[in-house]
Amino acid sequence: MKIVICGLAITSSWGNGHATTYRSLARALNARGHDIVFFERDLEWYRSNRDMPEPPFCRVHMYERWPDASPRLCKELADADVAVVGSYFPDGVDAVARVLDSGVPTKAFYDIDTPITISKLRSGDAEYLRQDQVAGFDLYFSFTGGPMLGEIETRFGARRAVPLYCSFDPDRHRFSRAEPRFQCDLSYMGTYAPDRQGKLAEMLCRPASRLPQQRFIVAGPQYPKTIEWPKNVTHIIHLEPKFHAPFYGSSRMTLNLTRKEMVEAGYSPSVRLFEAAGSGAAIISDWWTGLDTFFRPQEEILPADSAEQVIQYLGEVSWQEARSIGGRARERVLAEHSAQKRAAQFEEYVAAKGPFRHRATPVQSAATS
Repeated sequence: MKIVICGLAITSSWGNGHATTYRSLARALNARGHDIVFFERDLEWYRSNRDMPEPPFCRVHMYERWPDASPRLCKELADADVAVVGSYFPDGVDAVARVLDSGVPTKAFYDIDTPITISKLRSGDAEYLRQDQVAGFDLYFSFTGGPMLGEIETRFGARRAVPLYCSFDPDRHRFSRAEPRFQCDLSYMGTYAPDRQGKLAEMLCRPASRLPQQRFIVAGPQYPKTIEWPKNVTHIIHLEPKFHAPFYGSSRMTLNLTRKEMVEAGYSPSVRLFEAAGSGAAIISDWWTGLDTFFRPQEEILPADSAEQVIQYLGEVSWQEARSIGGRARERVLAEHSAQKRAAQFEEYVAAKGPFRHRATPVQSAATS
């Protein structure tokens, strides 16, 4: 198939989880014989932090002004089999209009921010998608599963809303030799978010203040300079994806924290959650409905909602025990949440919609990693 994607970012992972998601999916789809074309707006903050300017698994059309990109998009759509517009694409409403007006056999929306998107649709906010456009898609791919899929279909008219969760690349996220600069008792990776900062203060900073002999690391951009980290907390402003596996592998345990909208919706795993598990990390996570459908609590993941629970884990779970928990989590995501698995699901959803234009020979099913 020829697959055209309009997405927030694929060339820069700075301050967003979209790039790693698109990279893993596009890489896996390309490995299965598909031609991937990606449209990305040249935004300044990504331009200054571009860690994959020329992805080897897809063709990238970078543009500054939508009037320049629109004719090129229409040209690429002319012989495409699948067109996908992603959430937070800067020119989303116009791009969706072009896709829906095209003759592409399968038209899809890829919602990497489902609870936020649905909140916007409920209020009539059309930042990157209008209410009336939802019904035009053949498929509505969602990062969130569970009951919200029903609302997308019944309230907003989606023909078929299906979960297409984030994934991880087993070749890039696996057991890695510990690096001294990342070695710590508890780590956390995530961009600053006001609605998540209270949890970070409670579940990392408070334990750090009470356990001065242990080491803690926070990796992520956009944290206000006014934040006063405890003395035993190291802050890394940005960590390129190539360092994610050694970062997680050097931590006795790592912390997963979830945005408010995702907690309320449930069934919303993050890219970081699967990357950490793929790297064999023992994960301490806040609780949300559906978490136990992705990991077995206490065996593959350690649920916590308070500083006291985190401190208890840090006092009771040894490095060896943490490795065992992380190993079981890795087995789970290898079986269910690898990029290869997600690419195969993508194909299955599209195949159920109808025939392809370009596929000359059957694509073999991906073997479970």
